[in-house]
Amino acid sequence: MCYRSRPLTFHHIIPTSLHRRRSVKTRFTKAELQQGINICRDCHNAVHHFLSNKELSEKWHGLDELCEHPEIAKYIEWAARQSGRIRFG
Repeated sequence: MCYRSRPLTFHHIIPTSLHRRRSVKTRFTKAELQQGINICRDCHNAVHHFLSNKELSEKWHGLDELCEHPEIAKYIEWAARQSGRIRFG
């Protein structure tokens, strides 16, 4: 997301803590529940700082959507200018 050279972590598009909920199981297939994106740890922390798991499961389903979130977009713009590791949250 920030275009920095960092080790990547796997971010489930639908948080795993919600996979067993009926409302989630009826809306998504097993394959969809396993989908995710690779993002750096700092960006991963920012996503979970600005969005609850419920919000992630309801609207913010992919990289493009996450980058359009106003607070995350501001974070990405700032983080892209940084060189060192950022502690978030």
